[in-house]
Formats: sequence, structure tokens, C-alpha cells
Amino acid sequence: AMLDPDSGLSLTIARIVQRLKGSSLHSQLERQARVSLHRPEIKLESLKEDIKDFLKTSGWEKKLQNAVYSELNVFPSPCHPAAPPEHMKEPLAYMRKAQGSWEKRILKSLNSMCTELSIPLAQKRPVSEQKELLNKWNEMGTDEPDLSLFRPVYAPKDFLEVLMNLRNPNYENGEQPSFRSHLGLIQVPLKVKDIPELKEDFSELGLNIGQLGIDDSAQVPPEFFENEHVRVGQKVLAEQDSAAAQQYVRQGCPTALRADLWALILNISNQPEDVLYYEQLKSNVIQHDLLVDSLIYKDVKLTASNDDYYFVFEDYLYQVLLCFSRDTSVLEHFTYSSATPPKSYIRGKLGMEEYAVFYPPNVNYNSFILSVAPLCFLYHEPSKLYQIFREMYVRFFFRLHSISSHPSGIVSLCLLFETLLQTHLPQLFYHLREIGAQPLRISFKWMVRAFSGYLATDQLLLLWDRILGYNSLEILAVLAAAVFAFRAVNLMEVTSLAAAE
Repeated sequence: AMLDPDSGLSLTIARIVQRLKGSSLHSQLERQARVSLHRPEIKLESLKEDIKDFLKTSGWEKKLQNAVYSELNVFPSPCHPAAPPEHMKEPLAYMRKAQGSWEKRILKSLNSMCTELSIPLAQKRPVSEQKELLNKWNEMGTDEPDLSLFRPVYAPKDFLEVLMNLRNPNYENGEQPSFRSHLGLIQVPLKVKDIPELKEDFSELGLNIGQLGIDDSAQVPPEFFENEHVRVGQKVLAEQDSAAAQQYVRQGCPTALRADLWALILNISNQPEDVLYYEQLKSNVIQHDLLVDSLIYKDVKLTASNDDYYFVFEDYLYQVLLCFSRDTSVLEHFTYSSATPPKSYIRGKLGMEEYAVFYPPNVNYNSFILSVAPLCFLYHEPSKLYQIFREMYVRFFFRLHSISSHPSGIVSLCLLFETLLQTHLPQLFYHLREIGAQPLRISFKWMVRAFSGYLATDQLLLLWDRILGYNSLEILAVLAAAVFAFRAVNLMEVTSLAAAE
């Protein structure tokens, strides 16, 4: 049941107030209000209004607006008060179940690796090792531990296999003809957008609107659009308004302004307390050795070290990922993610809740690393780089690794991709399907990595501008389908999956 708009709104307001109460912004606002009492323009008889005016003119109201906007972007709109809490995570029971068994499988793989290699999931580092790690914190890439025994927890094709086997139990007996005509690999009936709906949602990507990075429009001299766009961007930054920044980046970000605009959209200001938090995570890395550290190490070695663009950032990648694997604040996103943080039990205490610890929820294969690497081009201070990555993860990237019915979730993206292709290029779709080269087998890894590692960095950042601008990952499926459309003529000639790849 939908809520009537008023009570829905008041629920949203109550939740945001609740969440901001614990934040540092709340205490800063209180402090500012107290300080303002000593100002001559603040009169006792109009106290409330005067303080409000002061907070407006001194820029604090903007900061509060941005914080509220950020909450609205991240958390879903509240369910009906009577709805069970798991509905906020994922309304479809069969999706929750599939995600649950996928998590069990990952944890089992981790645990069996621990047993095989007889390494604990976590242990305290000896002091000598702590010192050594601290000394080489900024050059971890030079270390060459033997990682041959560690294997990735799962590969993209394992995950795709799971998604292909998803079924909605309600449809199994009642044949629903309209859906049966879907010939792709994804067999669950989710609502995805058609072209008219996409056109409406992504209206700023219309052909008659200037886009940064595509300056070949004949009507306007490209430098005219670009200079104007940069001018507007500087104005948006001066205003410090997250919502305006989000609207602005839909046409692409000028390189020089991107780092600041993204930080504004994600509402990240790198305050002293944020830097301190990062330092705490770092000391946690130095004190404790986790099994997942070796997996991260191996992934970075396999991915970044072999990449012409990213190998220079190797040390940043270790720092960010090792800290991320220990960041308990990331657990908060599990209130609205279909996933549940993996639990491990202290040795010998299996199943006893008081001995359960959340083991890093962030065990992933190298798509993870590829989602940090591009950010290294924009942010050179580790604590800021870290916060930007964490925010991108809890807003967007986690959806690429969990099973859900969310429009930005990987299942919907796969279905949207297949539907677009089947509807608009049916011949190509049938041809590829006939030769055993189902298009999704090719595009899955592009989408699951948000195209990182597949596009040159400048192009990738222009794509991510749009993810931030529309607060949605749907653009990934549209781009994947567009790549097939672009290559359609050549693809009609191929006769095998390898040739299509």
C-alpha cells in the first residue's frame, strides 16, 4: 500500500532528523547558534528568526540542505510503517533468498580457504610486523609475498551463472506469455524502462544538448559550449549546492572542476574528524592481519600492476582497500541493501551470537580495485580519496555485487540490457544467441565493473559523471547496448563467442 503523501513525507523528515542528530554537522550547527548569541544584530525579542537569518547568511543553511539532499539520495523512501524491516532491504522474497544463498557460498569459499591454508580469518600482527608495515605504508607495492595459494573468492562468470538461475516461483506454473518471449539469459520478470521512458529520464543526454567530451556538434563551435559550461560549473561550485552540482554534471564535468564537483555531490568535505577516522582505520590495518588482506594484495597485483594507467597508484589502492575492509560504518548501508554483512564466529564459538563478529562485508574480486583506481586520478590525499570511494560504494557500487530487484541493481541492469537489444536489434540478438554468444555473456563484466578497465580513464570519468548526475546505474546498461549497436554490422558476421568478444 502506498502511503498518503503527507504521512510519507513526515516519516522521511523524522528519519532524516534522526540520522542527522548523531552527525558532526548537528554539533557544529549548535555551536554556531551559540556563538551567534553574542552578535549585536541578534535581538532577544526576535531570537529565533535572527538566528535563522544568521545561519542562512553564514552558509550553514546550505550545509544542512546538502546533508538532507545526501540522505534523500542514499536512503530509499520509507516503507509503510506496517511493512517488515526486510522489505526496506528487498521487497521480493525470492531475491532475498537468492542473495542469502549467494552470501553463504562466498563465506564457505573463504572459510574453506582458511582451513586449507590453515590461516585464521583474522589475527593480531606481532609488534615487529606492525612496525615494518607502518614504515612501508606508502610503498606497499614493493613487497612480494607468495600469494600463489590464494584464489579469488569468485569470478564474474560465477556470479552471472547465479543470476541466470534466478526464477520467480509465482511464475513457474502460470505461464505468462508476454514474459516468456524474453530470450535472454535473465529469466525474472522485473519492470525495466523502455526507450521512451529512458529518453524522458535522461533528457539532458538528448542530441540537441551540448555534452562535454563530444564536441563535434556542427551548429556550435565546440569551444563556445565548453567555455560556457566551465563558467557555469565555477558558479555551481561557488554556490556550494549539492543538488545544483548533481544537475550540472549530467552534461559532463570539466576536468579541472571534477574532483570538487563530485565531492560536493557526495557531500564530502574532509573535515578534521574525517581525517582522524581514516587514521583510526589505518592503525587497525597495522594492528590486525585479515585473510582478506592477502586477497586484496593478490587482486591489486593481478589488476593494477598490469595496467598501464593504474600501476602508479598501487600504494594508494592498498591503503584504501585495506582500510575499507575494516570500516564498520559501511555496515550502515545494509539497512537498504539486499545483502547482509557476513558474520564469522570466534574460533570454537560457532553459532553463539555474542561471539559473532562482522567479517569484512567487502570481499570482492577485482572489480573493487577497478572502482578505486579511476578515483586516484582525482584525489591525491588518502583520507579524501578514501571517503569518496566509500561514498561511491554505499550509493552505487554495492548494487553491482548484490542480488536485488532495485532498478540500479545488477539483475535489472542485465535485463534492461537484454531487453533493449532484443527490442531494437532483434536480428543481431537472435544471431548472437544462435551461435552461442549470448550478448550478456560479453557485456556482464563491463557492467559489473561499471566499465572500469574497459574504457580509457577520461571516458570512464565522463560516464561516472552521469551515474552521479542521475543517481542511477541504468546508464551502464544503455551504454552496453549502445556498444553492441555500434558494432552491429561486424557482429552480424561472426560465428563464435570468441570472435564476438
